Amino acid sequence: MTMEMKDSGSVVLTAYHPHSPARIPGMEQSFVQDIPPSHSPTSRKSLPRCRRINRMLSNDSAPPPAFSRSNSQASMDSTSMEDFWCEVESIKESSEDGSEEATLLEFKPADEGELEAEWLQDVGLSTLISGAEEEDGQALLSTLTRTQAAAVQKRYNTYTQTLRKKNKHTVRDVRDIFGTNDSSPTFETVPVSPVPSNGIQLPGQKPVWKSVSSNSCLDCGLDKGSPSVTEELSYEVSFSESITVLPKTQEWPKNQRFKKEDSALPKFIVRKSRFGLTEVGDLSPEDMKKIRYLSLIELTAFYDALGVELKRNRAERVRGRENGLFGVPLNILLENDQKKVPGIKVPLIFQKLLLKLEETGLETEGILRVPGSASRVKNLHQELEAKFYEDAFDWDQVRNNDAAGLLKMFIRELPSPLFTVEYLPAFITLVEKISKIKLQLQALHLLIMLLPEANRDTAKAFLQFLKKVVANEGKNKMNLWNVSMIVAPNLFIYKGKRANQQEMQAAATTAHIVRLLIRYQDILWTVPSFLISQVRKMNEAAMNNSKRQLMFDKGVRKLLRRKTMERERPERPEGAVTFPPYLQSDIPEGVIRVYAPLHSKVSMAIQLNSQTKAKDILARFHCENSRGSSQNVRGQIQSLHEIGGNIGQHCLDPDAYMLDVYRANPQAEWVIKPKAS
Repeated sequence: MTMEMKDSGSVVLTAYHPHSPARIPGMEQSFVQDIPPSHSPTSRKSLPRCRRINRMLSNDSAPPPAFSRSNSQASMDSTSMEDFWCEVESIKESSEDGSEEATLLEFKPADEGELEAEWLQDVGLSTLISGAEEEDGQALLSTLTRTQAAAVQKRYNTYTQTLRKKNKHTVRDVRDIFGTNDSSPTFETVPVSPVPSNGIQLPGQKPVWKSVSSNSCLDCGLDKGSPSVTEELSYEVSFSESITVLPKTQEWPKNQRFKKEDSALPKFIVRKSRFGLTEVGDLSPEDMKKIRYLSLIELTAFYDALGVELKRNRAERVRGRENGLFGVPLNILLENDQKKVPGIKVPLIFQKLLLKLEETGLETEGILRVPGSASRVKNLHQELEAKFYEDAFDWDQVRNNDAAGLLKMFIRELPSPLFTVEYLPAFITLVEKISKIKLQLQALHLLIMLLPEANRDTAKAFLQFLKKVVANEGKNKMNLWNVSMIVAPNLFIYKGKRANQQEMQAAATTAHIVRLLIRYQDILWTVPSFLISQVRKMNEAAMNNSKRQLMFDKGVRKLLRRKTMERERPERPEGAVTFPPYLQSDIPEGVIRVYAPLHSKVSMAIQLNSQTKAKDILARFHCENSRGSSQNVRGQIQSLHEIGGNIGQHCLDPDAYMLDVYRANPQAEWVIKPKAS
């Protein structure tokens, strides 16, 4: 079955918090249509309300749908979305009986220029607003590709023009920042070519990376044998740089179609470059912060290149509870949990609910879809709040469907939505305005990179669980589309005057987004390598700026002279502290010294060649230390880390070619240690 989706300006999606509509002027605060008397619940008590809604939507008296049917291609009708509407009704009933606390999410109208100012702050360029000459902003600007620079320039132009109209204060001219003669950005067709390590697009430049063998790739898509198209994704090229801009006369189709069958989704393969693949947890928090800056700039440039407006909400910050389990902001909940379990990244209660369902509920028929008892869920909710942290809660008493209800309740009661309220409209736009799934996936990928760490880690755990649910479809009767329909209303809510065809289209839009999140999650947690290259360049620029400042510091000059004299003294006695590799001038080119502080042999000099991989170095250390290391160390999964130089910390892919990584960061230290969980 296929669906034609018609863009509707009256349908707005925002966070489902917690089932209480945001106070948006001019919008009715109801989840479903105000049913006329002929369709009132009292006259149709024999039918569940979600079924009555579906019947009402397909009634002959309803407005004609914006699409037609054919024998070969049936349009998605209301019955195909029945699970979605039933879930909405179940949520509404649970909120009405008082089992969930209502938290209203206020939206502020934006003054002219405020959105651009907030955008500049969110991408780490607040210096353009303040006028300060800070190094971080300069380093970031120096790494931008042509389309990224145009996106920044466009927002800065709008901001400065607004300030001039308001006559607030003198602002810097855009030409002083970008060194251009014309402050109006231009968008032209961009050739598809890789971005080198400095992050600047050079037309006609040959690739600096090589694809590895076909079995060394990230295979994300359908099960083996599924009749789908296979496409290859490249992380070496900036997404926005690879877009051919649409002519101004061309418009996006008013109706979009997508098939709900799993086989309709293409299969994507990501080839590993010589640097391997990097997951979000492989980089230091400092570098991930820079990844978020660059991701927002790249996402904006990507939407600009497609001719699509990047919409965002301006929400008032909502203060949730500071104690307890449900309705507590993720960052506060994690702070409380880390007092019990240091380093934990996903809330304990969320982990326990997932574990309960994975152990006993994956094969339960209708899991997630069949609601638990509302009274039992309410009682369990209260009991968990009282006993969970005292380890006195009896999990054996919890039925699988009730556990699923608690899991969905936890997500809905978050004071700020899992996918953040600011960019929820961008999630919707990528489906409503972008028809090609590959482009949808690229936009979704950048949106995931934008998530705060707590949201991203929690979303990752949730999507991994949903993937397991789909994998057990044969027993639980929950396929990918079923799961997506159930989860979507817990993450998003549509708003409209009544449950008409437009709302049904918005419902399918959110279900499709969840379907992409589940199916392609392995891709979404991988950091695009072109962003890592830009982070390296950003760090290099910051280091060069610091060096230039130090050279003018007389006190530092004296210190350097003293250090030089110390290095000319006799050789250090045995047992002295060893300088890190980047300070050792006696190490030949292509030779690295690897440290393994947890092993009996703590360091080793290794000559690299074009075929040396990270896993080869790990294997060599394992062989050398197989007898001397403790049993605890031998049982841990060790990884090779790149530390310092032009990166904060980087856990390397076992298939990364070390000579390429070394040449990209010759001043790094190389340390073998357990990978952060």
